[in-house]
Amino acid sequence: QGRAAQARALIRQRRLRSDFLPASLFGEAAWDMLLDLYAAHYEGQPVSVSSLSIASAVPSTTALRAIEAMERDGSLARVPDLKDKRRIFLKISDARRAELDAYFDRLGA
Repeated sequence: QGRAAQARALIRQRRLRSDFLPASLFGEAAWDMLLDLYAAHYEGQPVSVSSLSIASAVPSTTALRAIEAMERDGSLARVPDLKDKRRIFLKISDARRAELDAYFDRLGA
């Protein structure tokens, strides 16, 4: 199972919880965003700010605050879209990706 598939499976498992329990019990927007950025890295897919906000499953203002915090702590970087100068893509930092690689390696062990 590839790294992107592992991350996507974890995202699906986390979303499944809200079918049975109140979503308010699980406030981990930054974790969901990291998983989405991690999977997108291995899928070779760009992630826009709006897409990442949707992936977080929280209100957009909450998502934007989490994105700003993750940028400050070095978890992600903004990358300009070369085709559309108005749009910005987000990517997981190499350091954070390596930490998640180690996390998924340990999960698989």
